Order: sequence, then structure tokens, then C-alpha cells
Amino acid sequence: MSNGLWESVKDNVIFVMVSVGVAVALFVIAYAAEKLIKKKNRETERILSTRKIAMIGVFSAIAMILHILDFPVPFAPPFYKLDFSELPALIGTFAFGPVAGIMIEFCKIMLKLLIKGTSTAFVGDLANFVIGCSFILPASIIYMFHKTKKNAIIASGIGTLIMTVFGTMFNAVYLLPAFSVLYGMPLEAIVEMGTKINGSITSVTTLVIFAVAPLNLLKGFSVSFVTLLVYKKLSPVLKAGTVWGNKERRVSVSE
Repeated sequence: MSNGLWESVKDNVIFVMVSVGVAVALFVIAYAAEKLIKKKNRETERILSTRKIAMIGVFSAIAMILHILDFPVPFAPPFYKLDFSELPALIGTFAFGPVAGIMIEFCKIMLKLLIKGTSTAFVGDLANFVIGCSFILPASIIYMFHKTKKNAIIASGIGTLIMTVFGTMFNAVYLLPAFSVLYGMPLEAIVEMGTKINGSITSVTTLVIFAVAPLNLLKGFSVSFVTLLVYKKLSPVLKAGTVWGNKERRVSVSE
């Protein structure tokens, strides 16, 4: 019994360390990318100003609410749920840069854990954070090079594809095995939950192909579509930023 307890504690500690390591790595990547692009574009604005920090807090709170309001989808087992918390994260990262986007994703998860806790032994929380970052990080980096509506469409599309491919692989290679260990549920039982919904799901590979991939595609395209509809109207309110058009122009908050 003591050996079993020790193994459980060890598995949880390792999982927490991996989660922290991933979060730090994503923040470093975002910071380095934003620093390089700002230098290339000769932008002098600080990566984290007081106003940015305040807006990160606002967007994190909105993202947390949308994250809690998740719902199941008919093509996936019940532990896979759809939420639109990446919407404020994508809008925030387009307005304030990759570092802001990563911080919105991180704060969203922390707020959700404080308010609601976890029902997936923290695996679902790590998944939401990492896979969400795999969407907004490449999208924001691409958008920073040329802040036009056309480039925002390209950035959102590429972000969606990266999130779909990465999310599918990350679930198969790490998240599902980790969930199996930490939650004490055999992988076969997890796959069987998918089989009851879709007879084509017979393994971990088919589970992620027929459940995870379409879930991420649906989320990515939905969030991208809404962002492209509302960002131009929100941009002048959010900051003295770039408004899409035939060419870039600076817009003050008071306009």
C-alpha cells in the first residue's frame, strides 16, 4: 500500500514539474519571439506595460468564464469538451503580443482551478493551456510581422492547423497516458468510451483522429471567425493600435 501511495505521489510530482516546465518554456519562446520582432520592426513599446497587465487581467477573467462554460460534443467522449476561452486569448494576443497571449492562457487556468478545481487530475487543465498556446502563439507571431486583416486570416488559419496537429499528437503521446495513470483508468477503458460513440474508434490513435482533431478544428475555426469579425471594432478601444485596412495607421484610444 505504501509503495502504491509513493508511486502515486511521484507520478503527480512529475506531472506538476512537466506542467511548470512547459509553461516556462512557452513564456520564454513568446518573450524571445516578441523581442526579436519588435527589434526588427523598430518598435519601442514595452512588452509588459501597466496598461497591458491590466488588460491581461480583464481578458483572463473573460477567458476563465468561457472556459467554465464548456460543453460536450457528440463525436467525442464526455471528458473532451468544447469551450471558447481561446477567443479572448486570441483577441488579446493580436492586440498586445505573444507574451500577453501566453499570460492570458496561464491566468485563465489558474483562475479556473481556484474557482472550480479539476475533474481530470489536472491533465485536462494542462491540455487546455498547452493546446491553446499552440494556437495563439504561432498566430500572434505571424500577425506581428504585418498587422493587416489578410495576415490575421493567414495567422489564424495556420494557428488552427498547428493546434489540430499538435493537439492530436500531444493527446496520443502524453496526455491520454498521463490521464490513465493519474486518474487510475486503463487506456482500454478510455478508448472504449470513444468506441461507444463512434465504432471507428478502436485505439488511442483512432480516438485522437476522430475525436481530438475535429474538436480542435471546430474550436480553431470558430474562434478565428469571431475574432476576425470583432477585432477591427475592438482595436481602437483596446489600445492605440493598428486598424486593418489598405494600409496601417495609428489610432488613438480617444478616436
